[in-house]
Amino acid sequence: MVQRRRCGPVTGLLGGSFNPAHGGHRRISLFAIDALALGEVWWLVSPGNPLKPAAGMAPLGSRVASACRVARHARIRVTAIERELGTRYTVDTLRKLLLRYPKRRFVWLMGADNLAQFHHWKDWRGIANLMPIAVIARPGYDAPALASPAMAWLRRFRKPLSSLRGPERWSAPALVTLRFDPDTRSATAIRQTDPDWARTNGTRTVRPHSCRDAVTHRLIPGTAA
Repeated sequence: MVQRRRCGPVTGLLGGSFNPAHGGHRRISLFAIDALALGEVWWLVSPGNPLKPAAGMAPLGSRVASACRVARHARIRVTAIERELGTRYTVDTLRKLLLRYPKRRFVWLMGADNLAQFHHWKDWRGIANLMPIAVIARPGYDAPALASPAMAWLRRFRKPLSSLRGPERWSAPALVTLRFDPDTRSATAIRQTDPDWARTNGTRTVRPHSCRDAVTHRLIPGTAA
């Protein structure tokens, strides 16, 4: 799927539960903005990740609120657009985003930990055919990612970093790997340290208007204090 007709802003998409969002998410996003010459990054806060258990998952409002707090003063838009689109799987979300924003160019951002289990995602080859993928190093996951079934298929589509900096050459499938000083922070570690984070650090520390969806501009239920 060649994206030559798309001549609008270049947007990185980082999906996840953000349970909670943390500085590692921000650092990865800022690095990707610089490395790929992105206009901005959208954090797609998932209403519910099909590959993660519901137990221990904070309400959407709390997760959006944590993302709003971490993303402040950066070229990062926090959105729960999947709730509006009615999608749960990444491939369905990306297809609808491409239809809704026909001029915008997108690149899917993922950590090496996600690449390691990418072959479990619904229609993962379809995702790769929709837009370029940039994989960012993640501590402890490089070896599993390189040995994964998805990487065995994607390896033939590896491109140099410069290939995503020239809009006229954008096409998919395309895989770019980004390496930088890895960040060891994780949402899992935060939850282990503070299992009650959603109540103590969720909506109460973010003003209601700051949690309006930054892409659709609609209020997100549960984010108002």
